[in-house]
Amino acid sequence: MSEIIIDTIIDGLKLLPFLYLTFLVLELIEHKLNEKNKKIIHKADKLGPFIGSCLGIIPQCGFSVMATNFYATRVISLGTLIAIYLSTSDEMLPLLISQHAKISLIITILSIKVVVAMIVGFLIDFIIRKENKKEHIKEFCDHEHCDCNHGVFKSSLKHTLHIFSFIIIVAFILNTFFEFFGKEQLSNLFMKNSIFGPFITSLIGLIPNCVSSIILTELYLNSAINFASLISGLLTNSGIGILLLFKINSNKKQNFVILIILYLTGVITGFLLYLLPFLH
Repeated sequence: MSEIIIDTIIDGLKLLPFLYLTFLVLELIEHKLNEKNKKIIHKADKLGPFIGSCLGIIPQCGFSVMATNFYATRVISLGTLIAIYLSTSDEMLPLLISQHAKISLIITILSIKVVVAMIVGFLIDFIIRKENKKEHIKEFCDHEHCDCNHGVFKSSLKHTLHIFSFIIIVAFILNTFFEFFGKEQLSNLFMKNSIFGPFITSLIGLIPNCVSSIILTELYLNSAINFASLISGLLTNSGIGILLLFKINSNKKQNFVILIILYLTGVITGFLLYLLPFLH
């Protein structure tokens, strides 16, 4: 057990500088584009799902929260909200970068998320027309993310340590499982070699916290789940956006419909990707 703890800490410490540099760059990008993004999303109408899915892949502080507030006030359409939820990459991108994942893999993941988000978003808006009624709703704070008012360096460090703690916990659990049961058992648990794997990972993705994207990414990097299952889980993951939706959107039935749409999109996309032989 001591060897597992030491190996986990050493592997985690190796990631720290890369995590910090990644979050520092993302913070700088966010501070430059945040207000502009809000104005773009606010003005988006028929092109909402296109714009939302493109902006959603940038891991920004509270982006899904901002979209949720916009939808609750009917500033954006349901399709735009779904597109943002599906494309939001959360902690997946910084983790892949810090782990030196291939650029081709990162581009493939982000491209699939954007394309799926656009298709589903436009389809929903085509079926359900945007409501024109607007309501005044007080802005809510995202307590799970960093406080961006404290400067990019401090925010980057805070976010790095926050994610680092999750990585250490997840890595420790995985390493312990690998040591006592073996990687094959973990793969079987998440149905790596089965078309039904997306059923499980899509549920993990719905966990309203960045930990779900960390778990999914770590599982994939450790060969415990396949690519199709990874995409399924990352599609359903929208940070705490879905949690905030249930808090501020009075139409609970509609909230559950959104939840079901996210889950089915993840599962169906996983099914289709699993059928592609070159992804195995």
